[in-house]
Amino acid sequence: MFFYLSKILFFLIKPINWVGFLLLFAIFTKKEKRCKKAVIAAFAMLLFFGNHFIFNLVVNSWEPTAVDMTKIEQPYEIGILLGGYSSMNKRPNQDRHNFNERGNRFFQAYELYKFGKIEKILLTGGNGFILQDLPSEATQIRDFLIKIGVPDSVIIVESVSRTTYENAVYTKKILTESYPDARCLLITSAWHMPRSQGIFQKQGMDFDTFPVDYLSERVKVTPDDFLPNKLGFYYWEMLIKEWVGYCAYWAKGYL
Repeated sequence: MFFYLSKILFFLIKPINWVGFLLLFAIFTKKEKRCKKAVIAAFAMLLFFGNHFIFNLVVNSWEPTAVDMTKIEQPYEIGILLGGYSSMNKRPNQDRHNFNERGNRFFQAYELYKFGKIEKILLTGGNGFILQDLPSEATQIRDFLIKIGVPDSVIIVESVSRTTYENAVYTKKILTESYPDARCLLITSAWHMPRSQGIFQKQGMDFDTFPVDYLSERVKVTPDDFLPNKLGFYYWEMLIKEWVGYCAYWAKGYL
């Protein structure tokens, strides 16, 4: 039930929808004063959420400090890679694997393996769609890794989970049963790491973190930073969704 509610809630927390609701209110309200206020509020939201400088300041304060890969001297036995980096519906897909904007989550984990910083890759992630019965992301990535030359013996698959909480629960089960003393590295997007770290720690796991796929940039001041950015609403959606998810998981005692 929590999984389905989160999908519905995501529609309501999109800033672009807030702008739309305000404009619809302005169109249908019968009071001119309310109409003007709604239009002004919608315009203010467009300026705020389209401002890259403001977003960069906020996300810089949220994302954890990056870890220098070259400083990892002792390889980790298992790198736990959280899913969410594939585009299941993108065409063509019968002869290749398509990655979405979160592709760095996968590729930087793959770099860790290729540079000898992790010995095994634990792929955790099932099918995150409500109405589509697609193969799990972890299973598809396992096939992709084998195709590009990674031995099957170093790949561990957890293909049931649909949420970050379930990622942690099922990963804990695998580690307890098969790798109880493994030294682990948790790998996920930097903006997703605070929630993920809390959830995995709540399950009693011992691990280090390696945030990847940063949204933040070096803070700078240029004229372009104050012009409306076409990706602004998209980035804010991701961050607000993460904040709401963090609060919801905290309320349920998941972290």
